[in-house]
Amino acid sequence: MSAAVSPEQPSTPDSAQYQNHLQHHHRNSNGTYATISESETASSSTSTSGSAMTTINSSSSIFKSSSGRSSSYQLHQQHLRSAYGASEEMLETEKASLVERVNDLERIVLEQKDEIVCLKSTLADVLRRLSTLDNSYDSGKSTLENSSSHNSSVMSSKSFRFSRNTITRLNSNVDEKRFGRVPSRVTSSPSRSAMSGSHGGTAKASSLAQKAIHHSNGSLHSDSMSSHSISPAPSPSPRQPNLQNLSASVVGTIGVNGGLNGGPSMTGMGKRWSSTGDFVSGSPGTPVSSASGNSISRFSTKSLLNLNSSLGGHHNGSGKGGHAFVQRKDDDDYLKLYISGRPVVLHIPEAQISSYETTKVQPAPNKRLRLDWVYGYRGKDCRSNLHQLPTGEMVYFVAAVVILYNMDEQSQRHYVGHTDDVKSLAVHPNKLLVASGQCGGHDGHDTLPHIRVWNSVSLATLNVIGMGDFTGAINCLSFSRADSGTILAAIDDSPDKIISIWDWQKKENGRRITETKCSVDTIVAVEFHPLDKGQIITIGKNHIAFWSLDQNGMLYKRMGVFENREKPKYVTAITFTPAGDVVTGDSSGNIAIWSRGTNVISRFLKKIHEGSIFSICSLRNGGFVSGGKDGRLVLLDESMRMKAEQLVEAHFGAVRVVAQGKGSQLLIGTTKNCILSGDFTLGLVPMVLGHTDILWSLASHPQVAQFVTGGRDRLLQLWDSLSHSVVWSKDIGEPIQAVQFSNSGDTIIVSGVGGRWMVFDTVTRELLAVYQDGQDVIQTIKFSPDGNLLALGSKDSCVYIYQCTKAAHRFSKIGKCTGHSSFISHIDWSKDSTVLRTNSGDYELLYWNPTLCRQITTHGTVRNLEWATQSCTVSFETVGIWPENFDGTDINSACKDGEEQFLVTADDTGKIRLFSYPASQPKSLSHAYRGHSSHVTSVKFMHDGVRLLSAGGMDTSVLQWRVV
Repeated sequence: MSAAVSPEQPSTPDSAQYQNHLQHHHRNSNGTYATISESETASSSTSTSGSAMTTINSSSSIFKSSSGRSSSYQLHQQHLRSAYGASEEMLETEKASLVERVNDLERIVLEQKDEIVCLKSTLADVLRRLSTLDNSYDSGKSTLENSSSHNSSVMSSKSFRFSRNTITRLNSNVDEKRFGRVPSRVTSSPSRSAMSGSHGGTAKASSLAQKAIHHSNGSLHSDSMSSHSISPAPSPSPRQPNLQNLSASVVGTIGVNGGLNGGPSMTGMGKRWSSTGDFVSGSPGTPVSSASGNSISRFSTKSLLNLNSSLGGHHNGSGKGGHAFVQRKDDDDYLKLYISGRPVVLHIPEAQISSYETTKVQPAPNKRLRLDWVYGYRGKDCRSNLHQLPTGEMVYFVAAVVILYNMDEQSQRHYVGHTDDVKSLAVHPNKLLVASGQCGGHDGHDTLPHIRVWNSVSLATLNVIGMGDFTGAINCLSFSRADSGTILAAIDDSPDKIISIWDWQKKENGRRITETKCSVDTIVAVEFHPLDKGQIITIGKNHIAFWSLDQNGMLYKRMGVFENREKPKYVTAITFTPAGDVVTGDSSGNIAIWSRGTNVISRFLKKIHEGSIFSICSLRNGGFVSGGKDGRLVLLDESMRMKAEQLVEAHFGAVRVVAQGKGSQLLIGTTKNCILSGDFTLGLVPMVLGHTDILWSLASHPQVAQFVTGGRDRLLQLWDSLSHSVVWSKDIGEPIQAVQFSNSGDTIIVSGVGGRWMVFDTVTRELLAVYQDGQDVIQTIKFSPDGNLLALGSKDSCVYIYQCTKAAHRFSKIGKCTGHSSFISHIDWSKDSTVLRTNSGDYELLYWNPTLCRQITTHGTVRNLEWATQSCTVSFETVGIWPENFDGTDINSACKDGEEQFLVTADDTGKIRLFSYPASQPKSLSHAYRGHSSHVTSVKFMHDGVRLLSAGGMDTSVLQWRVV
């Protein structure tokens, strides 16, 4: 008999092992653990084996027999196996139940998909019926009266319940857009699963919307050195349109025709003529064409009543509760232009009263616009968007345009296939193909996020990838390099930052190989390994990830290991050594080298920069150049030893992108939207300059080929339109709202904040004088044609009139014109300088005697006046510029040329439209052009009438166009 042993001091391995199991744990079915006490074990584990007996005493835990210990231990092991077996059985049961639930969910999804298809078909039938009713209205007066009265009686009571929720009336905040509180875009991006389901046989051809695939026809083989990029007519879409991008037809019709929006009834005595300012002539070469009823709404809602019938009908596609249409009663000497339900009386000139007919269609001009030059670069919030091409051009982007700029020849070509902001760029290993990705837009199916692969020589689009498959902007792109660029990786800006791999050459829209969640945090870049096929690296907030793509299209992820080093907040830059090692820079200014094929750091260099390293460029000679937030460029040799450094001047911004140009030349993109060129020996010179914040103001010089811009970045910049360069730039210390040259061009009037306006010398940029009018910002500035008077329209609804003195910078105040109920938006002077006309934020058109500062209410004295400029968007001369789906805030600017042949407008959809002047017919055809991605805030003809300029608001770009 062995001696008794205390459980705290076991003397044998058996007793120690048993003691460890006295407090053992069993996993319950709910995942928790239960402890079996000594007393429970004692009561259930007493047994005999031969002559040996084991007694487990719960109070003393003394073993009586070694053979008894062995028997108890075996029973205990059996108990454990039984418990674990029960647990495994329960897990298997749960697994089977889970599979059944997943199958049920899949079945429900398929049923709902069928219901959606059925719903789409039903809605299409409804729209077709509405179109039939509308056509019957146009066929005769009797049909009109019968159908309208029937529709009004049947639909008015039901639809009014919905109209209070779906129709938004223009309120007192209509001026928000003009004061920098830019309205957010309402885009409709379908979910990934929903759009994936549309690839099958349920997708049908539809007339509700068409995808415009643009091919710029500019080519290196052209004779001229200038840009030849013209967006051609859209081609039909092979895909079914996104239902969510359709907007209200039913509610819009009832809202206006039924009087809910304050407009006239369809059964009224007067004739109702729908404005068709977005018509086009349909001739070849028109960049962006849209005919009546085919315009796609900029906004969408979730209401089923908000369906935009592209088949016709009078509706409000903007979703803002407003329409633009014209009404004239028989033999009236005036028109009524309804904007957002508010009528504006426009008096017809006496010479046209008898011959004027609202049914006439004014043709589009026989001339067109060609994009001549693009000013600006997007480096503020985008990376890896500056590359050198073998054509001698550097490629970069701003707004919705990808620019190919030849510095030696001072020429640009433009790829203009995108419909909204370009956010990413990748160059194929052959250096001839380019992929560019965009964000989602506000003008229909073809503005969904997608990728375009195109030829940099011919500018022809090769493939449009992922239209409807992405839920956010395409922030990162990379072609594979070890297999000659056969696949393309993309990361979108969805909440899960989806990484998708595409065989971009398959079919018309490419084939998605696979996709998976990348990270919930910010992704900075994605790159294929240059030597190892199927190896992908992503970097971003708190991570670097190494991905492997196998032959079955599966992605496997390994996270980078920082071991005992401090993990950086961001990994911000990536490149590769000639041997295939990965080189990264981080937000702490450190550089790490990751050995090829591993996820661990082999070498770590601290504090190469003060702050984030935004870019690392691998040079052809084997060295590296890094650039960072501190504005420094650091040259490193192959062994990562520092050889030289260069400081970028602070007013150009921090280094965002470093790329290698010709020879030893470097291309530097900065955070202040500048591009510099140079090397460590000769220094850096600016090649591209731009604004960094919302660009509101633009004015052309009255005598020479110059123009001035001002923005919220406080920069006042004078440009030369022939050399395409900045003459001078000045930070005035406050945001700029409006600019205007004096008639001689010697001075520039600039409005700042709080009613301040300043006078600057055009040549010396010296501040000559400062004036103050009211406490609200000056919105618009205009000199009289004779140069004797100056009018300033303010946000406080007043127009301030000044007398110009002999000294160019001295002004004497005459008074102020009061009578508007909203901010002053536009001003025009009559050619004889005796009358002033103004528009306001609530679409008023008023006339003034400027010397007396009194309103003119006798319209017989103003109806026949000729106007020196055409800035007012609400006037008889601009009746035809208002598409039926626009409200009063959608058209921001208008301008006519000096010969009065053309009228150009700028709107919130990012388009420039060219009309014949005057556009006084409700149905006026136009040519429409894309290029800007934001609302276009200003458009101006230059002094020669051949070129014109447009300012892009939030995209900060200036586009220069030529009439051809």
